[in-house]
Amino acid sequence: MIEPGLGAHLARHANSAAPHAGEVAATIAALAAAGVTLASTIAEGALGGALAAQVGAANSDGDSQRGLDLLADERFLAAAAGVPVGLYASEELPDPVRIGGQGDGPARPLALAIDPLDGSSNIDTNVPIGTIFSIRPIVGDATADPQASFRTHGHDQIAAGFLIYGPQTALVLTLGQGTDIFVHSPAAGGFQRVASSIAIPPKTREFAINASNYRHWDEAVRLYFDDCIKGGHGPRESEFNMRWIASLVAEAYRILIRGGVFLYPGDRRRGYAQGRLRLVYEAHPMAMLVEQAGGAATDGIGPILDIAATSLHQRTPLVFGSTAEVARIGRYHTLPSQMADRAPLFGKRGLFRA
Repeated sequence: MIEPGLGAHLARHANSAAPHAGEVAATIAALAAAGVTLASTIAEGALGGALAAQVGAANSDGDSQRGLDLLADERFLAAAAGVPVGLYASEELPDPVRIGGQGDGPARPLALAIDPLDGSSNIDTNVPIGTIFSIRPIVGDATADPQASFRTHGHDQIAAGFLIYGPQTALVLTLGQGTDIFVHSPAAGGFQRVASSIAIPPKTREFAINASNYRHWDEAVRLYFDDCIKGGHGPRESEFNMRWIASLVAEAYRILIRGGVFLYPGDRRRGYAQGRLRLVYEAHPMAMLVEQAGGAATDGIGPILDIAATSLHQRTPLVFGSTAEVARIGRYHTLPSQMADRAPLFGKRGLFRA
């Protein structure tokens, strides 16, 4: 049974006592509408022109930009300009954009951090890609220090979500009271809710990691990986499935639907010591979505939402998904010698097995 649509969901939120409820509802409606137009462009594929081609430039982190990266950024910036967003921070831009100012219409109390097109390297391979966003209140003097509103911990977010452009165009959203999923229906003319207050199963036998980087990982990550792939004959005594799509939104959508765990650790490659995912507009919103769905998200050890950003484009390792598995990965980092099913003296048949 299809539940009420996004419009009704946002209308209820707008009438709630949540911080900036009306402004948040208007902003999400605008982002969803921009996402639908972007999905139409993506669906054209190669017929839409050379949007998958690199444009010879690099974004704020030095990653190559494609035509569709820039187009997505332009569309979401235009959408933000029409709603109460006063600061727009994007992966594609070095600094936040100040929207409006004193005397320029109604107050703009919100700061929007966004990855306009996550997984853009997959544009020409027909793999699901998406848009990740985080909404926070503006703090301090947005003119004097526009980055201050983004140099905060993840608990300051008042909404987060992502759009995924795949077999269906879907919006995964949290307003701080659970995580819901909406699918766009051209026939109905909007997003219809298909899952409300979703719950990630606490246990899993499925993990996602890029195994080609095995030789670069720290010992804790290698041990975890080794124990999983040993299957029923290893210390985990279970058969695990491994996934890797190389699209953060696709990995997250699967985990939200059926459980699992995602790992993108830091490693020994140059520039990867702190991972590659951005804290403010990738890890923070994903962590909020996952925690609101009963899961967990860490940097391998501590909660992602507890980490306060020190810069707009700060990177972080990221582990998220089923709570029991995320906690276990943390123990591989902090207490590997004390894990009962790895230590020979304290194994399944050991004298001190609890």
